[in-house]
Amino acid sequence: MHQLRMLRAGVGDPALMVAQFRLSAVLVPRWGEEAVWTADHGGLRWIHAFTSEEELAAFARLKELPVDGLPYLTVLGSRLLDVAVPALGVPGGVALDVAGAEPMLLPPMRGIVPDEVALDGPMAVTGEG
Repeated sequence: MHQLRMLRAGVGDPALMVAQFRLSAVLVPRWGEEAVWTADHGGLRWIHAFTSEEELAAFARLKELPVDGLPYLTVLGSRLLDVAVPALGVPGGVALDVAGAEPMLLPPMRGIVPDEVALDGPMAVTGEG
């Protein structure tokens, strides 16, 4: 993901990075038959996603799981942000390459996730909910 590398170098555009993530296929480890791997941190639930099999293998090693046997789904970033994050039922986002040297968080904010589940979305702005 070129935009991700540029952003990490301090010269990228965050909006372009999110746009590139939305168009990219990422690997999402499965937990059981129907769930994907998530973790709660900082009051949010994070769906784990990885940009490559190498990044996924680093995660498996960190969790002391078999590198070859970790089941995963391949999905578009847009599907994670637009469907999976709202389905969490709690505020959440996507944690990208969490075991790698350069992890990235896509938090539940406008322009990243649907406004209805964004922490700075309509309900947060109006105080309704």
